[in-house]
Amino acid sequence: MHEKTQLMMMIRKYDFALYDLQLYLDTHPNCPEALKLWNKYQGMRKKAVQTYVQKYGPIQPDQTDGNAPWGWNQGPWPWEKEAN
Repeated sequence: MHEKTQLMMMIRKYDFALYDLQLYLDTHPNCPEALKLWNKYQGMRKKAVQTYVQKYGPIQPDQTDGNAPWGWNQGPWPWEKEAN
C-alpha cells in the first residue's frame, strides 16, 4: 500500500477513535483514562496530519499558506477506482 494511502487511513482511524472518545467523554467528562487516551490519539493524529501535509499537500483549506498547490481538488476522487 502506498504511503499516502496509509497515512490517510491512519488519520481516519484516529478520527474515529477521537469521535468515539468524544461521545464517551460527553457522559463521563472526568474519566482520567478517557482523557489520557483523547490526548494520546490527538497527538498521534496531529503528527500524521503534519506528515501528510508536508509530503502530499493540504487536506483542508486552512493547512496551506496560500502558496501551496490546492491539492484537495486533484484526483483520484473517492468514487474513482484508484482512490479505493
